Amino acid sequence: MTTSPSDLAIVGAGPAGLAAAVTAAGLGLRVILLDAGERPGGQFYRHPAPGLGAARPEALHHGWSAFASREAALRAHASVGRITYLPHHHVWTVVPAAEGAAWTLHAVAGSDEAPATVRARAVLLATGAYERQLPFPGWTLPGVVGAGGAQAMLKGGLVLPGSRVVVAGSGPLLLAVAGSLASAGARVPVVVEAAAYTGYAAHAPALLRNPGKLAEGATYGGALLRHGVRLLTRHAVTEAHGTDRVEAVTVARLDRDWRPVPGTARRIPCDAVAVGHGLVPQLELATGLGCATRPSPDATVALELDAQQRTSVPGVWSAGETGGIGGAQLALAEGEIAAHSVAGRPVPARLVRTRTRLRAFAAAMAGAHRPGSGWTGWLREDTDVCRCEEVPAGRIREAVEDLGARDARTVKLLTRAGMGWCQGRMCGPAVAALAGTDPAPDRRPLSCPVPLRHLAALPAELP
Repeated sequence: MTTSPSDLAIVGAGPAGLAAAVTAAGLGLRVILLDAGERPGGQFYRHPAPGLGAARPEALHHGWSAFASREAALRAHASVGRITYLPHHHVWTVVPAAEGAAWTLHAVAGSDEAPATVRARAVLLATGAYERQLPFPGWTLPGVVGAGGAQAMLKGGLVLPGSRVVVAGSGPLLLAVAGSLASAGARVPVVVEAAAYTGYAAHAPALLRNPGKLAEGATYGGALLRHGVRLLTRHAVTEAHGTDRVEAVTVARLDRDWRPVPGTARRIPCDAVAVGHGLVPQLELATGLGCATRPSPDATVALELDAQQRTSVPGVWSAGETGGIGGAQLALAEGEIAAHSVAGRPVPARLVRTRTRLRAFAAAMAGAHRPGSGWTGWLREDTDVCRCEEVPAGRIREAVEDLGARDARTVKLLTRAGMGWCQGRMCGPAVAALAGTDPAPDRRPLSCPVPLRHLAALPAELP
């Protein structure tokens, strides 16, 4: 499938992409919205398939009305041809526009993996983020899932990862996940937070400017109290135990650098663990185009964007988590700002104020939950760090200490860590930490697996 050029192609139908699409269409642009998912909303507004018969899907979400109004606008614009919405389209590369020509986006479409090509005069990347995992002994046991994955199971499939679930890691997502699981009937004995909420104290002005965020946190805290969920800060799950699946976890207190404190370990029975240490911006398409990046306070890498949400590459905009993890409200505002910029319209001052306020809160949140360097102290030599290629921590340490590896790429070449199906998305932060370097953005020619027949059919001029 090849479409005629549109004014704007948007990759990602989560909060940022959805807001950008309906705003741009309302400003008179012809928009193509591509998304790998079956329905709009992204990971945040994931909702049950119609066949599950959920009576109140909004009960599993915060801020559902913001999504519902934009989804209705998407359908309305699509019905009159202002938006072409393409679900099940996973964009794997964006080809830069020649002088005066349109950008070309190549995608894998549908369950039959058909090739699809889209052309547009401008591109907006709203590709979101994925979960950051810091491995620990036993994290490959059945029943150990990502915190975001547990929430996705509940929102999208109306199922729980287990009946007694320990929620662990770091970041505000943990409170939301624990509250959702407990409300749905799971027993959540404890939320294990590696950071200390006192880290927010240094950012009091940002907190006071966001009373809605404080109220949201209080709501989550109230839900934990109602369900008898205990909150342990400056603690981490340092090992999962079990044979056929997880049966218990060891939890230990951490020092200020996230090193386990000797003598503080305790064992907590459970049949599932939902663990995650925040999110990592998904930048493959952007970095493949050469878009500039910057380090974020949470030790991830984000895109460098100007006040109009423009990247360093002319003709390419971005919004949402790609510019730094900040949540759905910020993504909605940035999507609207980007749409106004692409359309050549002045950006409403209210949107600028909202973005400034929420970005300040996001920076405070990122700094408070930044992983400490000592977390690698809970890894044993035989703990798999790269699950795809089954590369243990000991082999990575050998590459660094004995073979002279000084960065994650060299470790990858020496050990195969990061060469598996996920291409380092899960193990990348851990490998970088063991190599003693900060995570660096990858420049990938392909952002997802692509059938060879697609590559063989491409024109010769494709870079």
